[in-house]
Amino acid sequence: MSDVVLAASEFVANAVEHAVGPYEMRLRCTATEVICEIEDHDPRIPAIPDFSAVAPFSLPEESRDSDLEASCALLSERGRGLRIVHELTQGAWGFHGQKRSKTAWLVFPTPRTEGVTDREGRHHVRA
Repeated sequence: MSDVVLAASEFVANAVEHAVGPYEMRLRCTATEVICEIEDHDPRIPAIPDFSAVAPFSLPEESRDSDLEASCALLSERGRGLRIVHELTQGAWGFHGQKRSKTAWLVFPTPRTEGVTDREGRHHVRA
């Protein structure tokens, strides 16, 4: 569940920094998924970067020795949120636009659980 918390916190931080409040967070659990939605009152969908198949947070080979600007951008503490969400959710995230708001959503599979029956016949679930 820590991946869900981290990804959701990235969406909340983005909403607070870049969008208009009030904000609403919804969390739903189904038998197969954990769904998190963050709604804000800015209908603009942010530009979604191209998350190519290269390793995240690495410089292209041709930039490693000579491109100071690319190196500084990589080391920056900003601009990584959507990439983090993308990696944690394996691409299961996005935005829905409405007339006066937008909703950022992400989906994680529900963790598999094991059940244990105690001596009294009660079933307990462990995550």
